[in-house]
Amino acid sequence: MPSVFVQGRPAASCPPLAPEALRGSVRRITEFGEEVLHKPCRDVTEFGPDLAALVDDMFRTMYVAEGAGLAANQVGVGLRLFVYDCLDDGVRHVGHIVNPVPDPLGPAARRLLDEGEGCLSVPGATMSVPRPDRAVVRGLDRDGAPLLVEGTGYFARCLAHETDHLDGHVYVDRLSARDRKAALRQSADRREEVLARRAATARALDGAAGDLTRPRPPRG
Repeated sequence: MPSVFVQGRPAASCPPLAPEALRGSVRRITEFGEEVLHKPCRDVTEFGPDLAALVDDMFRTMYVAEGAGLAANQVGVGLRLFVYDCLDDGVRHVGHIVNPVPDPLGPAARRLLDEGEGCLSVPGATMSVPRPDRAVVRGLDRDGAPLLVEGTGYFARCLAHETDHLDGHVYVDRLSARDRKAALRQSADRREEVLARRAATARALDGAAGDLTRPRPPRG
């Protein structure tokens, strides 16, 4: 098994920061309750420098926030696009996908894992969420070429989480009313600490493009 997949394909290597991040700028991350997070995103129909710049900015923003993935509406843009840099079982998955469509999973292929999950738009909160342990997503790259991305375990969770965002759903929407309140309380208690850490990471990244450690559980 290769140790790195870029855009769903095996790769010899990938730098600690995806090259897109070195070209990008940090954008503000939207938070739970903002309208753009709670309505479906529209399909990307124009491929060109503006879309490429958005991908670059999203990679840099994701690294600053120490995330495993980031959807476009999390930076205030209501387009069907997400980026990811996700480690699962020693295998690193890096890429972006435009207009993603998940393949439906039949009962034989659908096994749910109930594990911890967080979200960059609910800063500081982590709750257990059941997700399928396998995901297959089809879409396009930023040039309009077709893509197929497959994931299991932690990466499958990341793919499902980010696709949910583009459909207008945040992971706390999948929680019981009690757990949802608990997640929002966690976020209220920890938000300032998380935002301060992001600001410090942004300054460090501006100074030197070194490796950033992305924490588990997944946040995106």
